[in-house]
Parts: sequence; structure tokens; C-alpha cells
Amino acid sequence: TLTVADAQAIAAQSYVDSVTPTVSTSATLRRGNVSASATVNGVGDQYFRVRGMELQSGALLNDQSIANITQEIVIDPNTKSTLFPDGEDPLGQVILVGQMPARVVGVASSTGFGSDQLNVYAPYTSVMRRLLGQDYLRSITVRVKDDAPMDAAQTGITALLLSRHGTEDFYLNNTDEIRQSIEQTTGTLTLLIASIAVISLIVGGIGVMNIMLVSVTERTREIGIRLAVGARTRDILAQFLVEAVVLSLLGGIIGLVLGASGSYAASRVLDIPFTLPPQSAALAVAVSVFVGVVFGVFPARKAARLRPIEALRFE
Repeated sequence: TLTVADAQAIAAQSYVDSVTPTVSTSATLRRGNVSASATVNGVGDQYFRVRGMELQSGALLNDQSIANITQEIVIDPNTKSTLFPDGEDPLGQVILVGQMPARVVGVASSTGFGSDQLNVYAPYTSVMRRLLGQDYLRSITVRVKDDAPMDAAQTGITALLLSRHGTEDFYLNNTDEIRQSIEQTTGTLTLLIASIAVISLIVGGIGVMNIMLVSVTERTREIGIRLAVGARTRDILAQFLVEAVVLSLLGGIIGLVLGASGSYAASRVLDIPFTLPPQSAALAVAVSVFVGVVFGVFPARKAARLRPIEALRFE
């Protein structure tokens, strides 16, 4: 069982940046005729630094809030929009958290998890005494200093808690390991998607080349006439190369429009932000032009190397 003393002992270590005790419970929030279920997080004054959350308005909880067991809360944007649907300023307003009246002192940014979930942050002492009636913690969250090795910090925290408890009645969840696992998975997916994209470009390029070869065959007499009246080899080469580039460019623009439209529709359905960086759009179009140049060279050279007499006699 974790205690506040454990959190204080961890905070005293040289490799620790910040620490927060944490308890949580579910409760119904009420304001006027509006009510909603929310997660009530009992946290320390360093919680927002540990989690990397930023203040949007008002103030965060401080050490006096913890020591005085105050009935003050910080809410997230979802809670603000739910309990204050008309855009009222929530600061200073009193809402009922379960059976505990609490005054809103600040609005903090969302943690990024559970976009529809309502979260309320109160001093852990208030949640333990006024809502849960317990003297132990659910968890302790630690932020390690940037210059401290994560493995060494994990070993140090484990040894400290073992010396205090005498037995391993706890477990550590290292989010750095989760981050590394996510990065490895993301890297694998990126490589897979890139491989699919390369294959698609090759297939598309071969398609452009075949179309241009058919065009050269169908226009052999036209090429012969142009060569007979004075067209130079490089003129024929430039003509078919430009046609291949234009064909790829139009395909790239159409693909960009369809892809952006599909992504925008998916973002609306999934309720996630949609962004289309201009540099990404420009890169997509540039790759299309590059494919046109690479796969258009062979048909263009074939057309440019035709002999005028043979081209004019072609049926």
C-alpha cells in the first residue's frame, strides 16, 4: 500500500524532477439542472508538471490547497463545456462533486486520452478525507529529471520502496518503455506504409510508361511527318516527356484531392483534427512529376529514335 510518506521519500531523491500522489473515484457533477458523470482525480500540487498539462485559465492547485484540504478543483475543457454550455466563465463557480461542494479555481488542458471523458482535479487530501474516507494512495506518479537515466531511476525507486515496505507489494509502470514500444510499432508501420507507397508508385509509373508506349505506336506516322518537315530528335523527346509529366501531374493532383477529401471526412467522423501541411502536398505533387520523368524517358526516347522513312511507311 502506497502512502503520502512514500511520495515524500521519492520526492527527496536527487534524480526526481517532480512527484504527485494520486487517488481517483467516479462522481456525479451537478450545477443547477445540469449533471454529468466524471472522474475525480485527487492530485498533488506538482501533478500538472508531472503530466505536462498546461493551464488555460485561472490557477492550479498549490501546496496550501493540499495542506488545508480545500474544496477547490481544476476542471478540463470537456467538463467546462458540459457544465457551462452557454460559455459562462467557470472560475469562482461552485459545483457539487458527489456530496462535496467545490469551487472552480482553474481550467487545465486535456491529457489527450479519452476525448469525451470528464475530469476534475482536486487536492488528494480532500478526495481522501471528504470523498473516499481512506488514508492510502492509489498510485504515485514520478517525473524523472531529463538528465537522469530512466533505468537507474526505476531501480532507485524500486529499492527505496522495498526498503520502506519490506516486501514488494507494489509495481512500477515505466511509461518510457511504453513510449519506446510505441515508437518501434510506429516505425514498423511507417516502413510498411512506405513500402506500399513505393510499390504503388512503381505500378503507377509502369502504367504511365505503357500508356505512352501505346501513344507512340499510334502516332508513329505523326512522328514521321514531324521528323520529315524538320523536327529535331530532342523536339520529339521533349514532346513525349512533357506529355508523360503532365499525365503524372494530373494523376497526382487528383490523388491529392481524393486523399485530402477522404482524410477530412474520416476526421469529421472520428472527431479528430484535420491538417494538410502545404509542404506535404507539394512533396506529393513533386513525386508525381518525378515518376512521370523517370517512366516517361523510355517511351520518349523510343519516339525520338524513329527513322522518318520507316515512320511514314508505318500502318
